[in-house]
Order: sequence, then C-alpha cells, then structure tokens
Amino acid sequence: MSTRTSSVPQIRIPATYMRGGTSKGVFFRLQDLPERCQVPGTARDRLFQRVIGSPDPYGAQIDGMGGATSSTSKCVILSKSTRPGHDVDYLYGQVAIDKDFVDWSGNCGNLSTAAGAFAIHADLVEPARIPQSGVCVVRIWQANIGKTIIAHVPVSGGQVQETGDFELDGVTFPAAEIVLEFMDPSDDGDEGGAIFPTGNLVDELVVPGVGTFKATMISAGIPTVFVNAADIGYQGTELREDINGDPAQLARFEQIRVAGALRMGLIKTPEEAATRQHTPKIAFVSRPKGYVSSSGKTITANEVDLLVRALSMGKLHHAMMGTAAVAIGTAAAIPGTLVNQAAGGGERQSVHFGHPSGTLRVGAEAQQVDGQWQVAKVVMSRSVRILMEGWVRVPGDSF
Repeated sequence: MSTRTSSVPQIRIPATYMRGGTSKGVFFRLQDLPERCQVPGTARDRLFQRVIGSPDPYGAQIDGMGGATSSTSKCVILSKSTRPGHDVDYLYGQVAIDKDFVDWSGNCGNLSTAAGAFAIHADLVEPARIPQSGVCVVRIWQANIGKTIIAHVPVSGGQVQETGDFELDGVTFPAAEIVLEFMDPSDDGDEGGAIFPTGNLVDELVVPGVGTFKATMISAGIPTVFVNAADIGYQGTELREDINGDPAQLARFEQIRVAGALRMGLIKTPEEAATRQHTPKIAFVSRPKGYVSSSGKTITANEVDLLVRALSMGKLHHAMMGTAAVAIGTAAAIPGTLVNQAAGGGERQSVHFGHPSGTLRVGAEAQQVDGQWQVAKVVMSRSVRILMEGWVRVPGDSF
C-alpha cells in the first residue's frame, strides 16, 4: 500500500463506462486523452491503472472503476481509422488487478461488441454510414492483433439501439442483439505464422513437474491452449468457485499455460509469461454433460455439443471470453482437434457449447488450402449497453 501524499488536484477525462457481452470497460476517444497518453507508453499505462484502481494489493479495486475480475478490469481507446475500408481503430488494454502492468498482447472479443456501439455513440463513424433505422455496419480495425471485426449494430432514430429481447448467458438482463464477424481470425503474424503454430492439430505438451497432456494449441481470435478436462482431473462442469479458491490448482493451470506459450513461440523464456498474462488462454473441454449453471439454470447434455471452461488472467472465467469463443468455434470446425473431438468429431459449421454461466453458439467455416487450415470468419452474437457517461477523475500526478 502506498503512503505517498499529494495535494495535486484531480483532472477529469471524458469517458464512457460500457458493458460489452460479458465484460465491462472504460472507453475513451483517443483525442480526449491527455496528450502524453495519446501514444503508447508508461504514461498511458499509469493512467489506465489509476482509472481502474490498480495495482491493488487488496485485489478489490475499490479506488477505481474496476470490478476486481479480469472481465471488469479493462480500458479501450477508439479513434477514426486511417486504414482504407475501416471506420475506427480499436485498442484494448487488459489491466492487471494486483500486479503492476497493462497487457496489450491481445483483443477482448466481448468489448469488440461495445467498440462497434461506442464508435457510433462517440461520433467516430461517418454520419452517411449510419441509417436512421436498421443496422449500421461498423468496420473495426483491431489494433492489438491487426485484424478486422465487423459489428452489425442495430440503430433506431439514428442512435444505437441498446434495449431488446436478446438474452446472453452470463448477462442478467436482455438487450439488443449485435452480430460480430471476426474476419480471418487466425494469427498470420510474426509470432505464430499459422492457425496451428506447432503445425499439429494435437500435440503432446510436456509440462515440467506436472505431466504430459494432449493439447490443441491454436491462434484464432486469441492464442489458446486446449486440453481435455479428464486429463487434468476435471469433469468440464466446474464453476468458478470449484477452481478459483484453490491456489495449487491455479498454479498448475499457469504451468500448463506457460508450457503452451513456449511451445507456441509466444514467449522465449518462462519468466516472460509473468508480463503476458492475457495471452495465451488456457481452456479445458469435455463431451456434453448435464450441470447447473452459476445462475441456477439447468443445462442438459442434449442441448450442447461440448463443454468448455476457460481461464483468464489466472482465474476461471465466469462465462466465456469472446476471443476464446472464436478459438473454440475455429477449433470445432477443424476435424481432429481436441475441441472437435469433444463435440463428436466430423465437419461442422457451428458449435453450441456449455460454459459456467450457460451456453453460447458460435459459427465458423474452415477449409484446407495447400495443406493449411484457413478460416474466413467466425460469427457470434453479443449485446451491449452504456452504463454511465461523463468523465473519469484521476489525480493529476498519477501518470
């Protein structure tokens, strides 16, 4: 806990607090940030940490906008795009809760939904592209990973329509449906070079001091390491409280994640993983089973194709990260992966999976070209709502 005292007054910065999918974050227009925070660097990181309330040794983020979970410890910057065929650039920062860093290594799929809505709300989309009523197609450049996301945002009276009857497990109240298309979601950048960085659909992943596990390691949406639930002693029906209160199990998951990151070429030494907690994700899969979700809703085995549980920032996620859903949809569409096997095998263009809060459907179409698997796009539906707008305040010397 810091004992530093200061009489420097607070400054206020225009901001919008939004829910997107099963996440929440503080959204900024690039031009509204203090000048030294308009470029990447320490000042921007310090600002976002102070806005969210991190690093917090209490793990509660009481003195900030964060909600003490990975799903609610997020900041987003949007600006008009200079890239042809795109409306906005979207940059996402995952703020660590109790550690001193901001992770810029990946995207947030849930907040991609809010990025499309915020782009319209913040006057970052050309008025001629916004219908008076209907659907506005917002073309988003995801700057963290260099990918295109298309958000189909409902519009009424020239404004984003937020209310509706679309229900999303993990979100208490219904809202308007937004369809997201993650275009060419595989990682074709320098780090992986292919949808399967190891070149294999399934690897034997050696985890020092833990064991050897079958793993599907995929770079689509977000780099993800999939293992079989049974191989690590789980059913696949677990909820957050079954795992997050067990430090030994969380440490084992981290060891598996680090081994996967090394095998995928995302890091060169195990020590690097400490500053790259957002990626890769680790998830475990199983064949369909019945269970009771965190809301008390019964999920039957015959209403899902498989079960998936995923960890984010070292803890089991309460629902499913949007980017991990892209990875799930992609892997499910490719015969032979652990995800595809858990879903019963064969070719499929969509998958309906169970997660701790309920179920989610995601679509993907895969094909082999010259021996390499390619996925043109992955499609899913989410919802969004503005929770508060105005200004956030932070001490003037905090960044």
